[in-house]
Parts: sequence; structure tokens; C-alpha cells
Amino acid sequence: MTELQADRPTGTLSAPRFQAEAKRSRYLDLSVALATFAVLAILPFVSGSKALLDFVIRCSAYGLFTTSLNLLIGYTGMISFGHGMFFGIGAYSFGLIMQRVGVPIPVAFVATLAITAVIAAVIGAICVRLKEIYFAFVTLAFQMLIHSTILSWASFTGGDQGLRGGLPRPPFLGIDLSNQLHLYLASCALLVVGLLAMRQIAQSPFGYTLRMIRDNPARASFIGVEVWRAKLTIFVLAALFASMGGMVMALFVSGAYPEFAYWTISGEAIFINMLGGVTTFLGPMVGTVLLLILNDTVTRLTEYYGIVLGIVILFFAIGLRKGLMDFVVERIAARNDRAGKRGRT
Repeated sequence: MTELQADRPTGTLSAPRFQAEAKRSRYLDLSVALATFAVLAILPFVSGSKALLDFVIRCSAYGLFTTSLNLLIGYTGMISFGHGMFFGIGAYSFGLIMQRVGVPIPVAFVATLAITAVIAAVIGAICVRLKEIYFAFVTLAFQMLIHSTILSWASFTGGDQGLRGGLPRPPFLGIDLSNQLHLYLASCALLVVGLLAMRQIAQSPFGYTLRMIRDNPARASFIGVEVWRAKLTIFVLAALFASMGGMVMALFVSGAYPEFAYWTISGEAIFINMLGGVTTFLGPMVGTVLLLILNDTVTRLTEYYGIVLGIVILFFAIGLRKGLMDFVVERIAARNDRAGKRGRT
């Protein structure tokens, strides 16, 4: 039994009891989120390693991005080959606003989310009415269009050189993001808040509607669900969280580069979801940590990174036939089932 199956409400639960269970689940999620942030906040004082802080910041950026993609793939059944465009839009929009307008960082953050929402709504309105492979490739086409625009509009975006000169980081509310520790804490806060928000979306009635659409869109439509509206809504929401990841990355590298919007970053996100698993909420986060560790380790040891990555893909595709967290959850559920059967005999 997967997590998605395990957290599905059953017909034996009354409405008041289900509401009580949902409320208890929200409190548990909030407690886990606060505990996670507390651990991450203590980490710099325990370790003192700047490399570790950089690693966590990168995990925050990619974790938001890849988990947002799983809202489309794992929960809605929409495989997007172009989700990386919103990572790039977030990085470039935030960077351009900071360089050319000079507003406070929170204002630039909100403005970037607004820009992303408008672009995602326009693109999504075209894409979500398409099915399976057509949806996947049209999103890829839009990503290539945005990437080509970044390259060709050199006077505005910097072309293939990206946004150079660094990003202004005026302090706000006592927070100075030019300080590595402050940037680390802000990135961790955005990661925890983003994951908590996505978790609540996944566990909400809307989240279960998405599962229904994933499993049987015709039946969902028959019982009155506006499938295209639900798909468009989650498409825009996923784009916003991907944009948040792009902003974190822009702050980390103090700029934005065309690679942030290239099709390969969408491929990496899909691979990370495959690596960690798409049927558990934390699968993409686990996949992100694994891939970044693998990348940092292998690139130091050998120049044949592609060969090693290919072997890893084959191991999960042929060996486990599922993501790591999918495999772990399935084994735990099987062990619990066996223990339950022994207890009844």
C-alpha cells in the first residue's frame, strides 16, 4: 500500500471523524515542519561548514522545484516536460526586478510570484486541455520558447551570459541576504513553508480531487468535477512553488543564467522524482538530496558523470522498478501486513 493509498479517506469514516482526522494531520504536519526548521537552524552552529550551508541552500531551491513537479506528476497524472520554465522565470524575474527596479526583496518576491502566476495561467489554459503526450510536449515547446527568448533578448536578459553584476540585496526587517547565514536561514524557511503548503494542498479535499482526476478523469467529470479548471489551478500553484525555487537559486548564485530555463533542468526534475519516488510526498525531496550528493561526489572522482548517472537510472528502473521512497514505503507496508496476519493466526 502506497502513501497515496494509505492516506485516502475510506467510506467507513463519518464526516465529523474525517474532519477531526484532517485537523489532527494538519497539527502533526505543522509540528514536523517546526521541528525540521529548528534542526536546520541549529545545523550551522553545530557544523560550521560553509560547504554544508551551500548544499542545503541548493537542496532548498531544487527541493521546492521538484516537489512542485510532483504535484503535477504524482497527484494529478500530468507529466510536464517543461516545468523548468517556471524555475527560470522565477530566477530571471526576481533578478531583473532587483537589478533594474531596486525595490525591497519582499516586494520583488511577491512581484515575481505575480508574474509567474500570469504566465502560468496563460500557458496552462492552453496546455491542460491536452492529453498525455500532447500536454508533455507542448509544455516542452513553451519552455524552449522561453529559453530562446532569454538568449535572443540579450539587451534585457544578458543573453547567453545571463544576468551579470550580481543582485542587490538591501537588508529588510533586520535580514541581510548578502550574509551567508541569513541566506541559509531564509532558504530553509522558504523550503519548510513551501513544503508545508504543498503538503496541505495534497491532503486537502482539492488534493483528493486531483487524485480522482489522475485515476479516472472521465468519472471525475461525470460526477461534476470541472477537470480542466482543477488542472489549471494545480498547474499555476505548481508553477508558483517552482518559481520560489528559482528565486532561491538566483540569490544563491547572485544572478540568473539561461541553463535555469533550458529543457535539461526539467529532465533533471523528472529524474529526481523517479529517483525519490512519486507516490510519497517526500520522495522528490529525498531524490533531490541523493542526486546532489551523487553529483558532488562523482564529479570530484571522475569525469564520466554521465556513465555513473546512467547506471543509477538503470538500477532504479530495472532493479527497484520504483523510486527509493516508493520502495521503502511498500516494504514497510508489506512487513506490517505480514505482522498483522501473524497476529490474527
